[in-house]
Amino acid sequence: MKEVLIATNNEGKKKDFEALFHPLGIEVFTLKDLETPIDVEETGVTFEENAILKAETVSLLLGKAVIADDSGLEIDALDGAPGVYSARYAGNNSTDDDNIDKALGALEEVSEPYRTARFRCVLAIAGPTMETTVFSGSCEGMITTERQGENGFGYDPIFYVPAQNRTMAELTAKEKSEISHRGAALKKLQTALSTMIDEAGGENENYRNE
Repeated sequence: MKEVLIATNNEGKKKDFEALFHPLGIEVFTLKDLETPIDVEETGVTFEENAILKAETVSLLLGKAVIADDSGLEIDALDGAPGVYSARYAGNNSTDDDNIDKALGALEEVSEPYRTARFRCVLAIAGPTMETTVFSGSCEGMITTERQGENGFGYDPIFYVPAQNRTMAELTAKEKSEISHRGAALKKLQTALSTMIDEAGGENENYRNE
C-alpha cells in the first residue's frame, strides 16, 4: 500500500483525508505519527501560500512526499473573514466552539439572504524530485443562526449546504467527502496522484513511530 504524509496535527482533517484516500489504496499519516515533532508557522496571507509553505518545509525536512492542506471559511458579510485565520479566529488557543461563537456573534444582525459563505481548500503536494503542485476546491453554503449536527469539526455545525438541506455536521463522512471543499480539491488531484506520490517518494515510506 502506498503511504502519504499529511502535514497536519488536526485529527478532524486526518479523518477527512482518510475517507478520501483509503478508497484509493493510500494509507494516511500525519505529523503526529512522526518521532520528532514538526511545527510549521503559517505566515502566508493566502491559503495557497500556507499550503505550499507547509508541504515544502516538511518535505525538505523528511525527504519524502508530503501533502499539505490549508483551508478555511470565507463569510461574505465579513469581507471573507475568518479566511486563513479560521482555526484561530477567536484567538491562538481558541476551540472550535470559541470560533463558532465569534462567527455567530459577528453575524447576529445579518439576515439570512446575506449569510452566504464558502469553505475553501488548497492542497499542495511536494517531494524531493518533483515540482510542488497545487489544487483547490470550494463548497458554497450559508451560515446558520445556531449549531446543527454532531459530525465533522470546525465550523461544520453552522455551515448549511443547500443542495443537501443539511449542515456539514449532519452529513456522514462519505457524504461530506463527496461535496466538501477538500473533496473537490482532491478530485482535481486524483488522476495524477499515484504517479506524483511515486515520483515524490511516497511508497512504503514508513511514517510510523518506531
